[in-house]
Amino acid sequence: MLQIQDSESAQLTYDQASSDHQDSNALNYVAQHPVLDLPFRSYFLLAVACSMVALGIWAAYFNGYFTFAENGISPLAWHIHEMIFGFAATVAVGFILTAAQTWTGQPSIKGLQVLAFVGLWLFVRAALLINSPSTIIVAIVLQSFWWLGSIIVFTRLVLKGNNRRNYLFIPLLSALMILNIALLLLDFNGYHELTRHIARTSVLMFCLLMGILGGRVIPFFTVSGAKLESIKTPNWLTPLLTITSILGVLAFFSSAFIELPFSPAILMIASGLLHLIRQGYWRSFATRKIALLWSLHIANFSLGFGLILLGLSYFQTQSIEYFNVSITFGDALHLITIAAMGLMIFAMMCRVSLGHTGRALIPSKLVSWIFFLIIFSAFTRAILPTITSQPLLAWNISVLAWLIAGLFFLKVYLPILTAKKVEKSFSR
Repeated sequence: MLQIQDSESAQLTYDQASSDHQDSNALNYVAQHPVLDLPFRSYFLLAVACSMVALGIWAAYFNGYFTFAENGISPLAWHIHEMIFGFAATVAVGFILTAAQTWTGQPSIKGLQVLAFVGLWLFVRAALLINSPSTIIVAIVLQSFWWLGSIIVFTRLVLKGNNRRNYLFIPLLSALMILNIALLLLDFNGYHELTRHIARTSVLMFCLLMGILGGRVIPFFTVSGAKLESIKTPNWLTPLLTITSILGVLAFFSSAFIELPFSPAILMIASGLLHLIRQGYWRSFATRKIALLWSLHIANFSLGFGLILLGLSYFQTQSIEYFNVSITFGDALHLITIAAMGLMIFAMMCRVSLGHTGRALIPSKLVSWIFFLIIFSAFTRAILPTITSQPLLAWNISVLAWLIAGLFFLKVYLPILTAKKVEKSFSR
């Protein structure tokens, strides 16, 4: 009898060990999957998918085919949050956490660590879509963890690598986190006007982030990609642009709470002009035949031009009226969010996805169509409603163009981002 019990006990121990071994093998298999090799792979794919789902739902909503729950956050807040933070911030964080490895020489997160962040991200998306009071609270908590974890990882990398040049991304990411959580909390508690102000401030923060990153990488990419001599700009230009942009964000944010002696419009226009002046040194015309470059230059031009329009919209009763065309603050903002943010994000994803997987910087022919569709989406959303009596049609066309661009991106880059890195790297 004792022998039988011992035999059964031994069998149970063996079965448990075998099960643990299988679980360990499964985890190791998942951790070693190429899609978890550095954050950019999964983040890029998830961000594009998120933007497509979010815009599809948003279009269904404003066409009367979808209804949001009424006891969570408002439909507009959901749309804004998913496009700014579900899409743009996800790509930005994925890029920065990946680039930090190159900047610092320190290994960034990969494998199960990336999977944990992806899990948090997916839970946030689901919680916000369910949109009940309890799931909104869960989303706020998990989104906070996602931001804090990302900032801690980045801070550890730059401090360990003594990478002082990129310390500034710590307060920038922290500010975006605070704006993100504030947007959700304010709207959840019924402060809808203040929510919209926070959302607009978030867009201006992204303009600041794009100005810094774009100012570094676009000239570098242009020189290497178009085989040009070194691009030089006046030493005072970039620091002045950065300071003006920071003051512009602070002035716009403060304008909702205190009366300023000047309008934030002045700083927006100044920032936009400085962006265009700086780009004048970048030899944009030389990039006209290289899709991975002209897309970045058009995005940067849209950033400068959009900021100018944003500032001008403060005058003449919050709109610009020339030749019976009225461009509101919201229209100018969408020019920035689609033609500047959207195009720059897609252009960077298309380039980074090739470079960081060891592939030649020669994109598929579909990539040019991705860029054309994003530009077309920007035009139909920001400009077409001002010259037509059917704004709903313009909005629908804009969404459709973005969805097709997203499908093209996934068709081209899903196989690349889920495959192993090519051993031999190329450059162009």
